[in-house]
Amino acid sequence: MKDTFRHKGLRKILVDNLREKGIRNEKVLEMINQIPRHQFLDNAFIQFAYQDKAFPIGSGQTISQPYTVAFQTQLLEINPYEKVLEVGTGSGYQSAVLIGMEANVYTIERQKDLFKKTKDFLPQLGYNCNFYYGDGYKGLSKFAPFDKIIVTCGAPKIPEDLILQLKVGGRMVAPIGSGDVQVMHLIEKMSETESRITTHGEFVFVPMLNNKNNGN
Repeated sequence: MKDTFRHKGLRKILVDNLREKGIRNEKVLEMINQIPRHQFLDNAFIQFAYQDKAFPIGSGQTISQPYTVAFQTQLLEINPYEKVLEVGTGSGYQSAVLIGMEANVYTIERQKDLFKKTKDFLPQLGYNCNFYYGDGYKGLSKFAPFDKIIVTCGAPKIPEDLILQLKVGGRMVAPIGSGDVQVMHLIEKMSETESRITTHGEFVFVPMLNNKNNGN
């Protein structure tokens, strides 16, 4: 699928919109401007690809709205070459943003069809990372600790396993809440036993599914 001048123009409008909504990290905005979001969507949604909205991608999942992707990424404060765990690969759009910011990305997805599709698709666009199929609640302990962790699905509470896999001085961004709306949490690991938690507004995510549903 081609990336046309029209697509590039629509991305620029989207970036201007995100800037008006408060996204200030220029590297994040640069990635939104570069990445062809229309290629991550089913054909039925391509004409809407650069609206600031979430869209279905199959397996009961969605591609997050660009503002949410930008907001979470900005909150993470990504530096080049940091090791980042992404819980919920989804379409791979958030992964592409992280990879574009020169992070060393480890991404985990529990929906097998989505995992296979994105693992094949993302490298075709030139975005390479470490893909894993499994339960995001448990993280990837064998590759821990991580500099940053991003959770891209709603969790009823902050997963303790993920805090354990975060470096001291690291940051984790996760939408927390068991209802239809979650509150964005920033967890900063101050020491092995102490974390500072702040909240950053309400968002809507599909729920994180725990291991009792694995294999569905």
